[in-house]
Amino acid sequence: MIELFVFHLHIVGALYAFTRNWIQRSLKDGLLSLGIIGLIFTIGWTLTSPIASLIMPKPLSIYFSKDTLSLILLIIPESIFFYMYFIRDNH
Repeated sequence: MIELFVFHLHIVGALYAFTRNWIQRSLKDGLLSLGIIGLIFTIGWTLTSPIASLIMPKPLSIYFSKDTLSLILLIIPESIFFYMYFIRDNH
């Protein structure tokens, strides 16, 4: 259930970045922002999975597993990245 919430946050963030870049710049920039978010998500999740395995060798419950922990660890650097490149005005 927590994983689903994190995935939905990523979808909302990707839609926000796409829409903002599409309206302010062009469709190409909107698609590039989607690609960047997708790359950051997949690479970040791959890097946080071993860290989560070291922190939590076995799942605590059916609702909080190693994948949940790795996604929560991924939210921290992603939120900083998302704020710096998509929310803050760079005008």
